[in-house]
Amino acid sequence: MRTALHVLLFLLLPPLLQGVINRVKAAFAGRRGPSVLQLYFDLWKLLRKGAVYSTTTTWAFRLGPAASLAALLLAALLLPLGGGLPAPVSFAGDVILFAYLLGAARFATVLAALDTGSSFEGMGASREVTFSALAEPALFLSIAALAIARGSLSWTAMLSGQMQVWHLFGPALAMLVGALFLVALAENSRIPFDDPNTHLELTMVHEVMILDHSGPDLAFILYGASLKLFLLGAIVMRLALPLEASIPAHVALFVAGMLVFAVVVGIVESTFARLRMNRVPQILIAAGVFAALAVAVILIRVGA
Repeated sequence: MRTALHVLLFLLLPPLLQGVINRVKAAFAGRRGPSVLQLYFDLWKLLRKGAVYSTTTTWAFRLGPAASLAALLLAALLLPLGGGLPAPVSFAGDVILFAYLLGAARFATVLAALDTGSSFEGMGASREVTFSALAEPALFLSIAALAIARGSLSWTAMLSGQMQVWHLFGPALAMLVGALFLVALAENSRIPFDDPNTHLELTMVHEVMILDHSGPDLAFILYGASLKLFLLGAIVMRLALPLEASIPAHVALFVAGMLVFAVVVGIVESTFARLRMNRVPQILIAAGVFAALAVAVILIRVGA
């Protein structure tokens, strides 16, 4: 029953976050905006369409969207909801597998973009891997900090009973929340790192890599993007809101926390402009510095 509830939440809620973000951005712009359920409608429409493939592409292009989504779905099985809802799959070192599954999903998308033979999509793929390479140190340092603080390399142990950890390592966890929030924005190509709604050729990053996808393939990519944002947002939320309760109450708190995360992302995208390309590495390096400082603070606190 708990596993079924976990799977349902991670399958059904991700597109809702994108809808909330779009409504917040529309409110800031003085518009009504699309329905919060718009992505569900778009996914259903795309799944009923056929896919068009260029004669220059190979099996790598067709496999990319499905492989990327499969990696993200496996990563979702490793992440606990807390409050008596552990991850369906949990073992020592699952945090490392989680990070590499995110990397595998990105690799499949980049490979599909390169398979088109388009220099335009190749440019986007190059930017994507560059920014990701700068974001990964912050992610792994954050994992290292949590592992030291909790004495475990499993998400289930690292994201459970956070209230006591906040009392011991409050400043360090605050830095981790900031670092992971920046990583979530960068890994999902959100403002200020990328603009998912842009159509300017010289500034596109993630969106340019999926221009040749259509039908069910595009649906897999859009759903995978919302799932990836949901996964990283869940980690940020579990750290920032260290609340424990009964299972029904905790599920309600989890959903409310994810909606708050979506609102915060919408506010950031509405109040900040996209960074220039040469500023993106500076922000990602700053996220890595925050995570490294958190590791240092936790090590000093543990040693004391």
